[in-house]
Amino acid sequence: MYNLSSYNTGDFTFLGIPGLEQYHVWISIPFCIIYLVAIVGNSILLYLIAVERSLHAPVFFFLPMLAMTDLILSTTCVPKTLAIFWFGPQKISFPGCLTQLFFLHYSFVLDSAILLAMAFDRYVAICSPLKYTTILTPKTIIKIAVGISFRSFSIILPVVFLLIRLPFCRTHIIPHTYCEHIGVAQLTCVDISVNIWYGLCVPIMTVISDVILIAVSYTLILCAVFHLPSRDAHQKALGTCGSHVCVILMFYTPAFFSILAHRFGHNVSRTFHIMFANLYIVIPPALNPIVYGVKTKQIRDKVILLFSTKCSE
Repeated sequence: MYNLSSYNTGDFTFLGIPGLEQYHVWISIPFCIIYLVAIVGNSILLYLIAVERSLHAPVFFFLPMLAMTDLILSTTCVPKTLAIFWFGPQKISFPGCLTQLFFLHYSFVLDSAILLAMAFDRYVAICSPLKYTTILTPKTIIKIAVGISFRSFSIILPVVFLLIRLPFCRTHIIPHTYCEHIGVAQLTCVDISVNIWYGLCVPIMTVISDVILIAVSYTLILCAVFHLPSRDAHQKALGTCGSHVCVILMFYTPAFFSILAHRFGHNVSRTFHIMFANLYIVIPPALNPIVYGVKTKQIRDKVILLFSTKCSE
């Protein structure tokens, strides 16, 4: 129907955040700082879990998986975003754009599944501590990890093929800081109903099911904790669950807003939309190592030991 080779060979151009071009350099400062925190925090977490044998227990298995996914999520987009902020509009090839959006959406869906797996892990550890080692054996955890990785891959791979079939004959200018499914699909000159409904229904329903199950897990955890006689246990559980819920909300809210704004938010300011859409690629990857890693006593002790050893040298 279309000569796709002539439409899809040109480069796309990122413009950044429309309406805030004169402030790009200033916006880049917190972006760069938060990105560095994410890189350093997740790298330290991966290093500690790799070298410390005491952290090779099943309870810590999902943490390096979360750290790796966060590094992919942020590194897929933030370096190019910073280049736009510092040097102006940046070009990206069509294959490069497809690669970026695949890893962006894949790491987001995988992150969601890992948060669900960690919520289930906490539920078993707190509500059935005596059965923890029999329920979550290393073999079971590996099966969960492979399962959620394959699920995420299967959900996002069709997005690439849905975009490859489209002729981008309207414009190659992207008023954004990175490639994402519907934003790129809207550059075409044909009907994109299939892209819109697939992008809205399949990934969102998958992630919504994750959110519901995470909420159920934390509700059951709190119910179990409140039946304990210790007041200190109540406060500790509330503090831990509260910080987890804050990070989870910070992760899901901007992503859901960005997806729904493409379909229903015709009156939403593009500047606000793109600013909000950039939050979930930088803030959760920076917060996760702190909330899920450093707030865990064993890991916090190892971090303190690591830096105290470096300082004494």
